[in-house]
Amino acid sequence: MKRIFAKSTLRLYWLKHADSEQYLKTWYDTAISSNWKSPNDVKKTYANASILKSGRIVFNIKGNSYRLIVKFNFEKQWAFIRFIGTHAEYDKINADTI
Repeated sequence: MKRIFAKSTLRLYWLKHADSEQYLKTWYDTAISSNWKSPNDVKKTYANASILKSGRIVFNIKGNSYRLIVKFNFEKQWAFIRFIGTHAEYDKINADTI
């Protein structure tokens, strides 16, 4: 990915949830250095990721303690952080529209 909007969202989250920091940093480093062209490419890197509608993918962070929803534009190589939260917080949102 050429750009991830916005790393600051991840940073603010790990400042509140210190146990997620290294996992989110690892996800960011992997995503920014990847050349994913499709959801299937993402699945090759993250087999447990869930493909949703509208270019969204859900990642399990820290052994599924947290959920990260990212909306991808594969053509432009952009990724947009749409949500990061606990499993319980994830259950309260609509992952397809957030």
